[in-house]
Amino acid sequence: MPSEALQGVMRPQWPAPANVSALMSTRAGGVSAAPWHSCNLGDAVGDDPAAVAENRARFTAALGAVPAWLRQVHGTRVLRVSLADARATAQVPPEADAAVTSERGVACVVQVADCLPVLFAALNGRTVGAAHAGWRGLAGGVLENTLSELCAAAQCAPQDVVAWLGPCIGPAQFEVGADVLRGFGVDPAAGDPAFVSRPRDDGSARWLADLPALARRRLEMAGLRQISGGQWCTAADASRFFSFRRDRVTGRQAAAVWLG
Repeated sequence: MPSEALQGVMRPQWPAPANVSALMSTRAGGVSAAPWHSCNLGDAVGDDPAAVAENRARFTAALGAVPAWLRQVHGTRVLRVSLADARATAQVPPEADAAVTSERGVACVVQVADCLPVLFAALNGRTVGAAHAGWRGLAGGVLENTLSELCAAAQCAPQDVVAWLGPCIGPAQFEVGADVLRGFGVDPAAGDPAFVSRPRDDGSARWLADLPALARRRLEMAGLRQISGGQWCTAADASRFFSFRRDRVTGRQAAAVWLG
């Protein structure tokens, strides 16, 4: 089956330099059958490998760049990738949850299905990056690590970097326990604006967590001043997004950023 143009992509509205391009896929525009319908880009979620290969071909064509795929583990490791590195990831994706590049034609890519994708661009146009931020990676410092690596590569300060927060599970859907609060250094008894108490019917303590707000807080503390996006909920929009929390067996969308 020949590759066709990818439909349904999102284009970040953010103040990135003119030589920076970015997009995020949705679940539309692919060939996968249910429950991965239709543009599943994940190759380790049980989908037909041939369908995933066609979906990835469409995604790559939409980029016009070589995607650097990662084996994400909810960690904090950041890779600096070259064109040769990106080509190698199609066969053996390295274990990491973020990537940065200063080479043209290399797309930093992260896959998500409720976790938060964060794209970065240095305002001097030298370097871009992408991070996969579930609550564990976010609490562990994956965004700070990505920013640090990007600033070193671009020779710039954090205030000279812009970020875009893509779709993730939203604050009305992301129910968590006290372990998540403690992971962010929050005392469950004291509370925090990013965690709204919502006990279950049996009285057990639970909270609704605002993942985009937590990411914004950490990015602002790291020195960023221009942060866009973060208003879409994957769990609440089944027609547009994959959501692991909602469906369990599902696909993956991907966010990408590259230098043109």
